[in-house]
Amino acid sequence: MNVRQLDISRRSIALAAALIGTVSLAIGAHAALNMRALDAAKAVSTDQVTGSVSQTSSRLALVIGNGHYPDASAPLTQSINDARALSSSLRKNGFDVDMVEDASKDDMVRAVNRLKSRIKRDTTVLLFFGGYGVQAGRESYMLPVDAVIWKERDVRRQGISIEGVLEMMKEQGAKAKLVVVDASRRNPYERRFRSYSHGLAPIGTPDNALILSSASPGKVVDDGKGEHSTLVTELLNNLNAQGTAESVFNKTRVAIARASEGDQVPTVSSSLLEDVHFDQAGG
Repeated sequence: MNVRQLDISRRSIALAAALIGTVSLAIGAHAALNMRALDAAKAVSTDQVTGSVSQTSSRLALVIGNGHYPDASAPLTQSINDARALSSSLRKNGFDVDMVEDASKDDMVRAVNRLKSRIKRDTTVLLFFGGYGVQAGRESYMLPVDAVIWKERDVRRQGISIEGVLEMMKEQGAKAKLVVVDASRRNPYERRFRSYSHGLAPIGTPDNALILSSASPGKVVDDGKGEHSTLVTELLNNLNAQGTAESVFNKTRVAIARASEGDQVPTVSSSLLEDVHFDQAGG
């Protein structure tokens, strides 16, 4: 083999090696892309599964704690504490909780709409409201912190009807509807258009519903000095006890009536057609 042939052979070997290297790089890059695509697909799949689980939860709760009303002489600190403590307890019992603090009218409307979009036929739904409530036209309204109220008709425009939320739950086919209303307080609004404050109206109970209100219809109660309201204090004491939701609400009512020597008697209204439990072990 002469020098020229040797040189050609060397160039051929070098070209072949370069070609092999290029092919290897291409294969490696393709494999890396495939791995990245697989990882991305796994991530999307995980998100979809997680979203699916969240969207089909059989126990939903909307918890609203409104404490800082500009028209009030002092904030309702208990309402915020109550919402946080109740949310924590409900989560431990398997509820998927949407908690809103110091909610404006828009905040409350959005929260109710979020709840509406997630209710399924097998869903147990709980609504808690702590703050100021006013009755107007024989309905009870939850008031947002940005409510501007000078006349009774302002209540219907600015507030969120509890009966309206219950009707929405019914229309969406919720299996059971639980409501806790801690809003029978003297407030700065009714004094503007009434000579006295007379609490909340009786709350209509649709089929398969259970309602606990902090006082009898037409009555107002003063807040205590504790971290939590009297209603939520006793409710938390009974929430993890064995038994049905109806028994929990009734035990709470009796405990408050006894502790206040009859000055505060909560109302429990039930049209439940089946047993509902707060603790997951009970169903």
